[in-house]
Amino acid sequence: MPRGPTPVLSALLAGCFTIAMPTLVCCERAGAEGGLALVGQRAPLGDAPTEAIYDSSLASDWKDYGWAPRKLGLGPASLDLSKYGGWIIARPGLKGRYGGLVFRFKAPSQTGDFLEVRLDTPGPTVFPRVKPGPQHRADLGGGWSEVFIPMAELNPQGQAFDRVVLRAYRALDGGPVQIDKVALTLRVGPEDARAVAADGPTAAVETFPAAMAIDCRATAKRISPLIYGIAYDARLDAQQSHQWQVGATARRWGGNATSRYNWELGNAWNTANDWFFRNVDFSGQPGFTYDHFLDDNLARNVQTALTVPILGWVAKDRESLGFPVSLHGRQRHTDPYHREAGDGFTLDGRPIPPGSPTRTSVALSAADVGRWVEAIREKDRKRGRSVEHYILDNEPALWNSTHRDVHPDPLTYDELLERTVAYGTAVRDADPDGIIAGPAEWGWPAYFFSAADAAAGFRLKPDRRAHGDVPLMAWYLRQLRDHERRTGKRILDVVDVHFYPQGKGLQHGTGGAIDPDTNARRIRSTRGLWDPTYVDESWIGEPVRLIPRLQEWIDQEYPGRKISIGEWSFGAENHPSGGLALAEALGRFGQLSVDSAYYWTYPAKDSFGLHAFRAYRNFDGKGGRFLDFAVPTRAATGTSLFASRDAEGRKLVVVALNFDPERAADASIDIAGCGVVATRRVFTMAEAPGLQAKKLVSGEKQVLEQSLPPYSVNVFEIELARPLPAIR
Repeated sequence: MPRGPTPVLSALLAGCFTIAMPTLVCCERAGAEGGLALVGQRAPLGDAPTEAIYDSSLASDWKDYGWAPRKLGLGPASLDLSKYGGWIIARPGLKGRYGGLVFRFKAPSQTGDFLEVRLDTPGPTVFPRVKPGPQHRADLGGGWSEVFIPMAELNPQGQAFDRVVLRAYRALDGGPVQIDKVALTLRVGPEDARAVAADGPTAAVETFPAAMAIDCRATAKRISPLIYGIAYDARLDAQQSHQWQVGATARRWGGNATSRYNWELGNAWNTANDWFFRNVDFSGQPGFTYDHFLDDNLARNVQTALTVPILGWVAKDRESLGFPVSLHGRQRHTDPYHREAGDGFTLDGRPIPPGSPTRTSVALSAADVGRWVEAIREKDRKRGRSVEHYILDNEPALWNSTHRDVHPDPLTYDELLERTVAYGTAVRDADPDGIIAGPAEWGWPAYFFSAADAAAGFRLKPDRRAHGDVPLMAWYLRQLRDHERRTGKRILDVVDVHFYPQGKGLQHGTGGAIDPDTNARRIRSTRGLWDPTYVDESWIGEPVRLIPRLQEWIDQEYPGRKISIGEWSFGAENHPSGGLALAEALGRFGQLSVDSAYYWTYPAKDSFGLHAFRAYRNFDGKGGRFLDFAVPTRAATGTSLFASRDAEGRKLVVVALNFDPERAADASIDIAGCGVVATRRVFTMAEAPGLQAKKLVSGEKQVLEQSLPPYSVNVFEIELARPLPAIR
């Protein structure tokens, strides 16, 4: 679980998008109602003939495509653009020649310059983005302004379009923006020509060449379907329906609360330091028992990774408190919903020594865990196998903080091994064919040191020195290998660790800063998964190259183990950079033969993150997905390319990413070894969440030409004219 407080997921505003472009410099004045505003330099358009798009309501045949929270149809459109929001209005099949776009808007006081306008189409065309300046504006009074932008700026090449996009290019304060009288003008008059002459036409979007290649002649590697996993958090509503829209193949029962879950009581948890060390009951919300969890997964054909406690203590009831105020006195923080529940710190911030673990908990032995697995397997005789992976607890290096009410002493090398062997043996005996994963550690220091080393200082590292100065993960694997050789009992099948970027402003889920610098670092931070040349831009300050590093430890110490990234997230799910980071990570997991990965927890509803996930799992809304075998690729700087094929060799599915926030990538994808393309479908996500079908192409041969918009996720589904050699 990520470090620090974990907020409850919510369906936040989708469509965040930051572009680093210079702000127009012009005179300002204080408007009567509109506050600080740009001074318009043109007269109102008057009675010029127009084709209405929105005038108190949408015109016939025009459709509302989102994405900002909005109220339409009862007068001026009211749009919440506070977090880079926007509005797409479309008329499929639009034809005709137009002089320009006109609309009126009224923004909150002190707003200043914020708006960006462009045209769009399902095709590959990239249109200029125009920021309305004084030369486009006419002041109407009452805080309202009229904007007219000639087609010479919006569409200098005269290409077909069928939608209009209005969006905020920076974050806004205050209330909603009102927009009305949106229309296309049917001719360009003298006044419009002067507007064009003021600054001259806006240049088309800048591009850069991006040479790419797919090597279909090379050996393809099978992609584990379990890399498309998500997580379940007992503190959240398990019935949030949008989690099933992700297209996940597996769900993980995990997080801090699962370390203290009492399976025999069915719905008793301890929330640990995430929420005031409270024993709680979630029975009011169906799905919070393990039986509901397993049945939900089976019903949806989703595999299960189940965290089993090895901490040794689980909740004894549904109401006990770890640090009650009546016993320990006033504390730094108390639960706003239960003032008797304290956070375990005095008013001046000193930790309160915990009482007996029995205040909240009962002991859980290895035999107790074995009985749980036996109970699951007994039910499986009627319903089929319900658990594929058993995970040995959650982030044990943090028990002395996360669960310090029952485990105040830092974990050592030896205690980790002893608990792994004892509880892992119980799981193996109860389910010989089950797959066991561990140690589910939280991050960089825990790969190398124990909690005891962390408490003493990593330079002293007394626990590691006492164990040959061998990194914890390497030592752990060596000991489990030796245990198997001595006893014939295999405890560990999968090496499971968690990965979160540690740089400033980078969080998980919907969190994290979205300024241009943080967005770029968010995307670069994905290289910590694989790139030996990337020095982590955080307190780590050295190459992480997590997946190759884990593979080296496995090869050296306990060959045959697989790799799981049990928790991961790069944050900013509601921003294109978050979607790109997510898509990059999923592509790397498949490329690098990761066995399983579980996103924490699942992307927010209607977010860039959710649709980036769907780029691999349901890009067309009809089950179209990344295929079963990874094909080697090559991509230009500033882009990534991931390719997959089916066993029969008839189809390729390719994901291409453009990380540049302002420039389109002119991609030339060499497919010489793949044969002739019969047909190619393209789906793109750029400025708004959602993958839009862009074009259908047929008959291509050696090179695929495709413009990748700025900050975009692009999916190509390719049917080959002749099949590649089948994979047996």
